[in-house]
Amino acid sequence: MTDEAGPWLVVGLGNPGREYAGNRHNVGFMVADLLAGRLGARFGRHKRAVAEVAEGRLGFGGPKLVLAKPLTYMNLSGGPVAALAQFHKIPAGRVIAVHDELDIPYGQVRIKLGGGEGGHNGLRSMSKSLGTKEYVRVRFGIGRPPGRQDPADYVLSDFGAGERKELEFLVDRAADVVESVVTKGVEATQNAYHGG
Repeated sequence: MTDEAGPWLVVGLGNPGREYAGNRHNVGFMVADLLAGRLGARFGRHKRAVAEVAEGRLGFGGPKLVLAKPLTYMNLSGGPVAALAQFHKIPAGRVIAVHDELDIPYGQVRIKLGGGEGGHNGLRSMSKSLGTKEYVRVRFGIGRPPGRQDPADYVLSDFGAGERKELEFLVDRAADVVESVVTKGVEATQNAYHGG
């Protein structure tokens, strides 16, 4: 499959800074880093957007991926995403947001095109800046906070010891999902990955 329709923009949502690196909210950054490693690409500051960007092709002569980690903090992620989409002439339908999802149990990855933001500030910012909700979401389940913990505190806490045992495998799976969306489409990816 060639990339005649142009590149894909894969946005890992998270917060910049070492203190956030292991947070549940930063799982999008983790997936973006893994994808960059697979492409043999390195992240660097973009000249037009407040983001770190890495570019490469998926396989020899395959589709081009523009991987992005916005550096504006989660609530303002949309600005850099819209700037990159405009710079690379990428339509919203070829934008993939990788993000943490409270409404999905830990250990599950789900894919959807469009829809609401479910209270996720990064998605809300993206929808506003892109002027549409019709982009692809790769939703990495983190589950609901235990007891009465505030969801805002929960997403900004690190993965627990038990979760970390599986984290590498799950980040790898989420990266596989992104690649599948690019090469096979949303529906085929849903059929392949929503069983488990």
